[in-house]
Amino acid sequence: MNTPYWSDYKTVEMEDLGVSSTTISGNPRVHLKILGAMPDGSGECGIWSCTPGERTIAFDHDEFCHFLDGEGVYVHEDGEEIPVRAGSMVYFPAGWKGRSIITKTLSKAFMCRS
Repeated sequence: MNTPYWSDYKTVEMEDLGVSSTTISGNPRVHLKILGAMPDGSGECGIWSCTPGERTIAFDHDEFCHFLDGEGVYVHEDGEEIPVRAGSMVYFPAGWKGRSIITKTLSKAFMCRS
């Protein structure tokens, strides 16, 4: 078996997706690398990062995140604030909506399912 393995997430080459289309302020630029996906499209995992700025967000699928680096806060549309930094873990259920305010380039490993 050839098990996918990365000894340091910072060495993973990621795709530059450009500036977020839901930007509120700043210049939040998104990078992504899908590391694995279910053949039927029911889930995927990967590495994601975004530079400082504020944007609106909506999770269409359940997503578990383990933050690797950076700092920021997620603000649910009801006002709940979730501060994140290296080591933080968050489960966003499908339908979660709010804002992401990134103050230091934020990186996470994620797994999502539909």
